[in-house]
Formats: sequence, structure tokens, C-alpha cells
Amino acid sequence: MEQIRSLEQLKKYAKDLPSSVVSVVRADEVETLSAVKEAVDGGMVDCILVGPEDGIRKAAAEADFDITNVKIVDASDDKESAAKGVALVRSGEAQVLMKGLVATSTFLKAVLDKECGLRGGGLLSHVAAFDVPAYHKLLVVTDAAMNIAPNLEQKKEILKNAIIVAKALGVEVPKCSYICAKEVPYEKMPCTMEAAEVQKMADAGDFGDILFDGPLALDLAVSPVAVKIKKIESKVAGDVDVVLMPDIEAANVLYKGLIFLANSELGAVVMGATNPVVLTSRADSAESKLCSLVLSGVVAAYQGRQK
Repeated sequence: MEQIRSLEQLKKYAKDLPSSVVSVVRADEVETLSAVKEAVDGGMVDCILVGPEDGIRKAAAEADFDITNVKIVDASDDKESAAKGVALVRSGEAQVLMKGLVATSTFLKAVLDKECGLRGGGLLSHVAAFDVPAYHKLLVVTDAAMNIAPNLEQKKEILKNAIIVAKALGVEVPKCSYICAKEVPYEKMPCTMEAAEVQKMADAGDFGDILFDGPLALDLAVSPVAVKIKKIESKVAGDVDVVLMPDIEAANVLYKGLIFLANSELGAVVMGATNPVVLTSRADSAESKLCSLVLSGVVAAYQGRQK
């Protein structure tokens, strides 16, 4: 598979795959259905719509989405909608779960339910693939939305989740780094010491077939010019695929800086459950919501091939 280097290339690739089915929880929302419509009409995913049927039909009409041949699962409220949406994924009828109008707490509670949920073997984490105008390929950033101050073991799981996404994008040997303000371990900067521990894990093969270099400052991770000026020797520096951030604050600043200052678009997916989960924000652009759907479908297809 050729490496996917842009969101446009991602959408074209998704059209050539057998479509993943997305279970949309509380689909009675125009914004959600507008993104789903574009993905379905573009041949990138299929969908099942879960929630109050009358509300779904009304929202679909407003979104100009012809749902004549789309399955609707009627559910009266958030709790029932989340349970039925998750059940569709558990049964294999759908491969991706998407949050619509449902409250986030209710949605995630259904995902994490010990008996009826989608608990995987790892930690839920947010993975975003950014199409940055100034960068030569997609940049995978984690974790900007789920884990506030992850410890070292949690960071290990977060990085594993991001590596799966990178490999789904066709990156055979992802180049990964732990981003800090300094490129050498320094006791007064705890994240640099953690990065050195992650380096040991990578060297021991804990993450499979990847290249890892950390700690690295962001300029050294993404800029060949900075690498040349600072005379750094690294198989990762200047060409990174995956950046692991030290905490949610650093990740969120990078995430929003790329969107609002660098005019970047993104697709994002929550990993760590048995199946990919789409958890978009109302502040996300229509393009990012679409790309999140498409990315999740591509990841689901990749995971299906690995089973």
C-alpha cells in the first residue's frame, strides 16, 4: 500500500475500499448528518442511524440526505441510543461508532460498559492526523482530548494506538517521537526523562517495527532545516510521522495552533476500544468531521485485515 500523505489522498483511498459501516448514535442532528451524507454519497462509508426516528428523518431532510435505503434503529433517548449503537458494533453489523447528539458522558459510558461495551485491551486515546500546508505528509498527533496527565505506562498505550493509525495510513515503519522542549534528557524537565524511557521501550521492541527518537523538540521533529543547523543525527528528526505529546495541555495547544494558525485540516479517531470511535467537536470544521469519519473507516478496514 502506498503511504497516504494528505486528506484528499485518504478520501480517494477510502472510495476504493469496501465501505465500513458507521453506527451513528443520536443521528437526529443536521451537522452530524451533513458529514455522514457527504461520506456516504462519496462512497467512503455506509451508515446505520440510531436515535428518535422522527428526529432523524427531520434532520436528514434539512441536511438534504436521502435516507431511503439507510437503516434506522429507533431509540428514544441518549442511553437507549448509545446502547443500541454499541450493540450494532459488537454484533459486527457496524465497524465504527460515531457520536451524534448524545451527551459525551453517556456515549463513553456505553463504550466502556464491562458487559455490553467495546472495551479493548488498551487505553482510550485521541489520535489526530493533520494535513498541514507547511509539512510534506500527514502528521499524527496524540493525545489532545482524552487523557489529561498520562503516566509512563499510559503513554506507552497512547503511542501504540497512534502507531496503528499511522500503519493504517500506509506508513510501514512509522517515525515516532516524544515532543519536549529539549532534545536531551534533563532532570529538571520530567518529560525528557520519560521520553528517554520510551526510547528504551522502543529499542526493546515494545512498539513493533517503528523508528523512535526522543526526546526531540518540535522543530527538530518536523524541520530538516533545524536538523541541519543543530547538526542532529537521527533517522526520525525532520521527517516524523507520529508525535507523542507530554500531556493534554501541550497536545491541545499544538492541535489548535495547527488548526487556527497554520490553516490545517484533520481527521481524528478515538482508539483503544475494540473498534474505532468518532468523537467530533461542534467546533470542528465540516471538512474535519468528514475526514474523521473517513479516517475511522480506513482504520477499521486496516484492523479487519489484521485479524
